Amino acid sequence: MKLILLGAPGAGKGTQAEIICEKLNIPTISTGAILRQAMKDGTEMGLKAKSFIEAGALVPDEVIIGIVKERLAADDCKNGFILDGVPRTIPQAEAIDAMGIEIDMALDIEVPDEMIIERVSGRRVCSCGASYHVKFKPSAVEGVCDKCGQPLTIRKDDEPQTVLDRLTTYHEQTEPLKDFYRAKGLLVEVEGTGTVAETTEKVLKALGV
Repeated sequence: MKLILLGAPGAGKGTQAEIICEKLNIPTISTGAILRQAMKDGTEMGLKAKSFIEAGALVPDEVIIGIVKERLAADDCKNGFILDGVPRTIPQAEAIDAMGIEIDMALDIEVPDEMIIERVSGRRVCSCGASYHVKFKPSAVEGVCDKCGQPLTIRKDDEPQTVLDRLTTYHEQTEPLKDFYRAKGLLVEVEGTGTVAETTEKVLKALGV
């Protein structure tokens, strides 16, 4: 199964990717992780990416896709893979096609913006690593960690304005991929508004697992 996961930031892609990985025994290819690994390993594409990052520039699409292609050539991808975080744009999707990387399905987890904002901006974290949610997983004493008694904080990424900015970028740049894969007959949409277990059930059903 060669799978692309689509969905807004906070839609639960990472959680579902982990579950699919275990179920199908295929790796998740996360762009951030393979970019760091390629730079560490000093591969040709990794060195190219490093030169852009050190210059404070965005890594161009062809380098990102080149690194993805290098990673997909590894043995653990023989039975399939999940792409998470790539493609982010239509040009990246076209570059994936041009490189001959075949995709079986683009699975889109649909969650309305209001729900994403509620989910993400309600997250609270502690320096000890514990995480909470004001609505779905509150601490016993508001704003205080159950485990160590330290004050809880909001990550910068989870602040309402940051979440809104990320959603705007998603709608402008990444959401058009739904039509791109729909036109190819590869798009499958799954509603992600329920619990993690309910969403997992729908995801696995869509995958025919």
